[in-house]
Amino acid sequence: MHAHRARGPAALIASALIAGAAAANDIQAKYHYSDDTLLRLGQFTFEGGKTLNLTVGIGSGAWRGPGDPPNVIWTVGDRGPNIACSEMKSIAGTGFAPCKGVRNGRVYPTPSYAPSIYRVMLNDDGTFRVTDVITLKDRDGRPLNGLLNPLKTAATENAMDGTGKPLPHDLNGIDAEGIVRLADGTFWIGEENGPSIAHISADGRMIVRHVPQGTEGEFAGARYDVKGTLPAILTRRPINRGIESMAMSPDERFLYFIMQNPLANPDVKAYQQAKNTRLFKIERTAMRVVGEFVYTLDDPGTFRRDPSKRQNDPRVSELMAIGPDRLVVLERTEQTTKLYEIHLAGATNIAGTRWDDPATLPTLEQTTVAAAGITPVSKTLRLDTADFRDIVGKTEGMAILGDGALAIINDDDFGIAGGRTQIVVLRHRHRTPLIVDALCEHRQHGALCAMRNFGARRILVH
Repeated sequence: MHAHRARGPAALIASALIAGAAAANDIQAKYHYSDDTLLRLGQFTFEGGKTLNLTVGIGSGAWRGPGDPPNVIWTVGDRGPNIACSEMKSIAGTGFAPCKGVRNGRVYPTPSYAPSIYRVMLNDDGTFRVTDVITLKDRDGRPLNGLLNPLKTAATENAMDGTGKPLPHDLNGIDAEGIVRLADGTFWIGEENGPSIAHISADGRMIVRHVPQGTEGEFAGARYDVKGTLPAILTRRPINRGIESMAMSPDERFLYFIMQNPLANPDVKAYQQAKNTRLFKIERTAMRVVGEFVYTLDDPGTFRRDPSKRQNDPRVSELMAIGPDRLVVLERTEQTTKLYEIHLAGATNIAGTRWDDPATLPTLEQTTVAAAGITPVSKTLRLDTADFRDIVGKTEGMAILGDGALAIINDDDFGIAGGRTQIVVLRHRHRTPLIVDALCEHRQHGALCAMRNFGARRILVH
């Protein structure tokens, strides 16, 4: 076994993490769906428009820890059903007069929805079921909601309900997207709106919410603790493009997240044209940023199911650590998902440099890494869902199951456009012995170290 150690942590990833059409022929995909009554959210009819059959979207992020049953994953749902005013005609069948003249308007058919964490069991018969729901709450146990925060520094939207009544900004609003679960049963959630990251107790109470430095006062009066831990530059995130990912090192010492897209730094035009988005590494005990790295997004024309010329179409929706400073990034468009293995080793750490100073011109988002003298994180393509015709779009969660298979899950947008939650389990058709690597050394995914994996013969040697 020790003779194979050079192959590295990538060997823990299912054979699905191998690029190319030939490799795709070696991968078996099993599709899981559910008619669980817990996922039914009811109907909403827009006056003069369509009736939407709403479902609970549970796939904004996924996680499985070493102590979890082999066929169980934890997932998280975001802020609930919501429709941009610009999409009301196509989705709701109405121009929706209340949207007229509203800047960055967004319609919430069910504003009372409380973002939640879901424990999901995958069954052998191709179904899945939700075995537990943990509602996110304030410190007093009152449910949070998915409404917009009263932000002053960062750009935000203007919400209204399904009848057009304006909805006030709310300190208890959270757009939960990424998830990891610690050995002590608590969770860390990546949040898109603030943007923020939140430490959540095992029963769903907000322990503390970490926001960009200098914005703590905007959350005054919140029924949870707020700390300005994140770099202030993150307030320049574009609307609806905050933190969708969350990962944790195998020893639980470090947290990682990537901004979904480049910042609107100094303006929206820069975001629309930029490729450089930011990856952060945080020492968890002190909650101190110890690393900031550049992740370069792909050209939009390379996403084969829905190629475009818009550079802001590709985005990062998930992150998973497979070893110390080795991660898998889920980069996607609406219909195409790519998984990249990345290494932080050798990449330029820009934390605390001029690139975090809003006065710097040109900004990181306005330049290239070559011109800036920055080495971005390395990227190795491991999966392209364009090779699998039955995998639906908007994949936002991934987790490794107990036998080493890779599970990916989509965000069905609460069924507003007829979508349905799909969990796909990818396995290699020919299993080969697991290669011991750094995850075993750190006792992460310990059960895997005694089991069998597949695809090792196809993983690149590092």
